[in-house]
Order: sequence, then C-alpha cells, then structure tokens
Amino acid sequence: MTSTNTTSSSADVLFQPFQIKSLALKNRVVMAPMTRSFSPDGVPGENVAAYYRRRAEGEVGLILSEGTVIDRPSARNEGKIPFFHGDAPLAGWKPVIDGVHAAGGKMGPQIWHVGAVAHPFADWAPPAPPESPSGLVAPGTARGQAMSEEDIADAVAAFARAAADAKRLGFDTLEIHGAHGYLIDQFFWSGTNERTDRYGGATLAQRSRFAGEVVKAIRQAVGPDFPIILRVSQWKQQDYAARLASTPDAMTDWLLPLVEAGIDILHCSQRRFWEPEFAEIDGAHGLNFAGWAKKLTGAATISVGSVGLSGDFMAAFAGESSTPVGLDNLVERMQRGEFDLIAVGRALLSDPLWLTKVRMGHREHLKEFTAAAMAELVM
Repeated sequence: MTSTNTTSSSADVLFQPFQIKSLALKNRVVMAPMTRSFSPDGVPGENVAAYYRRRAEGEVGLILSEGTVIDRPSARNEGKIPFFHGDAPLAGWKPVIDGVHAAGGKMGPQIWHVGAVAHPFADWAPPAPPESPSGLVAPGTARGQAMSEEDIADAVAAFARAAADAKRLGFDTLEIHGAHGYLIDQFFWSGTNERTDRYGGATLAQRSRFAGEVVKAIRQAVGPDFPIILRVSQWKQQDYAARLASTPDAMTDWLLPLVEAGIDILHCSQRRFWEPEFAEIDGAHGLNFAGWAKKLTGAATISVGSVGLSGDFMAAFAGESSTPVGLDNLVERMQRGEFDLIAVGRALLSDPLWLTKVRMGHREHLKEFTAAAMAELVM
C-alpha cells in the first residue's frame, strides 16, 4: 500500500458515471462523512457551506455530510455538532446544498443519533440522559438509560422527519448512520442490546428490527425514487475487533432484510479497504466488506477505509499524520466490480483538490494529512 504510481489513465475507473434511481453521479468518488463540529448551537454557517462547496468544485461525485442529528434531546454528544431539525439549522443547510449544486456536485446529509457514546475529547453533556437499547455504551459498561418503546417510536419518527426535510431542501440522497457503535449499531450489537422485548433477541436479525423500522419510515417519507444509503460496520469504536457477522450467511441475515426494507446503497465501513472480510473463506486477497455485501444482497455498495493515505482515520484523532499512498489496489478492485463507489475521508478533508490531482495524474502534488486539519475547515 505504499506505491504512488497511480496515473490519470489507470484511475479512469474512478471517473465513470454512476446512477441509481434519481441520483446521477459524474464519478465514483464519495466524500466520506466526517464529524467537524463547526456549527454553534447546531446551525451550520457560511463557513460550513464554503467547505462543502470547495469539495464539489474539486470534482467529488457525491458528498456525504458530517453526522447531523435527529430531533432527540441526547442525539448528539458535542455542542457544535449540527442539527438536522428546527428552523434555524435547516435554514443553515439550504445554502450548503445550493452551493454544492452550483458547483456541479451532489450531496446527502448523514442522519445520526450517537446513542450512549460520549465524545472522546469534549467535556459536554446533552440536555437529557444518553439513551440506548439497554443503557450500555459497551458490553458491561453502563451509561445513560434504556429506551422505552415510546422513545424508540419517537426516534423512528424523528429519523423520518429528517429524511423528509432532506428531500424538501433539495438534497440528492441521504445516509442513515448505522455504524461505529452509535445508536442504530448499539441495537445491532449483542454487547449493547440486552433487551428482551421485540427490539432485542439472540439473533442479529432480531436486533435489526429498530434499523428496519427506521428504514421503512424513511422510505415512506421520501418516496420510492429517492435513494437511501445505510452506513454499517463490523467494528465499533468501543471494540475494533467486534464483528456482527462472522460468516456470509450471518451477513445475509443482517443486511438483506434492510435492503428489502428500502436501502439502495450499503456504505460498508472498514478501517482499511483492502482487508478481506472473510479471509478464512477466500484467502488474503478475497472480497472486502463492501464486496461481500454487494454479492450477498445485490445492493450497490460504497467501500471506504484509508484510501490514498497511510494509517487509518482513527489514528488521526490521536494526532497521527499520514502520507499519500497509491491507488493501484483500489483501481484493481473497482475494475473488477467488487464494489460500486469509494468513499475518501482524510485526503479530502485536508485537500479539496485531491480528486482533481488524481484525475490529472499530479501525484507529486498530493498532500500529506496532518492532525491540524481536524481543527479547521480546510478550504
């Protein structure tokens, strides 16, 4: 993963158009959602709009916003994470999508609820106790309170309202955050879902009921032609080694019902995109998470994980820098159709022109990533 020999011609597969339902993209590159916390009182301002517009100007096919939270009192865990509800925040999002469209881009908000997860650095408390399936932030670690069935119903409705607002504001798609140990993922994970009602159970399929209700409610809110993306992960920030599905059959039981409920694209988060999901089955060069998800469900998939840079994105939170690396492995996988789209995080966070440089073969101008980029909106 250290080669920097990717040329503009060899990267052509990244620049093929892609369409699903009403979403038509000029290329296969997605800006990954990355928490930025630059929205005081939950309201994105002109600086946020300019930040996303710059990535659209840099030729990114689809921009997924930072996590933006639903209308629940404890949905966020830091005071400058944006809301996706309320008059002022929604008015703040309108110039964001208008600016992206003016620059020729497409965009969807990532709709989010953090569940019981505390912010790793901010000393901030929500106005209500954190909520989660069983009042657990990790196996055996209590935080906040277990959600009642009324709380669950209210959360489902809040996801649906946010989705309807995304479509009304002119966004092209939306992503549900169901990964990384946050609320929806806490329902998936047996270590944080000990419920004995219909939202719990011994099987992953049973624990997916909450996610399925969210998907169905969103589909009803946005109609049949508006694409819905679901971000999922095996790993959790609470446990990098966690796996929800240890076999392809288990993965089918988990993901296929969610696709049948209305998901169009699965955004399959892993820390390093080149790592095989089931090496024990198909060896060290086997399909990655997105590849298996596409094979098992038939859905379109987005892969992600340390694209274009050394290290992985969690290391960035510890202050580690990263250097540019080649895209040969990525190009090979996309040429054989392993997955449909590729999400890029840190490389675009620190350099809005990263994709333009890749297209033109200007690899010598690719920037390294430094932790300082996390503390600003790089324009």
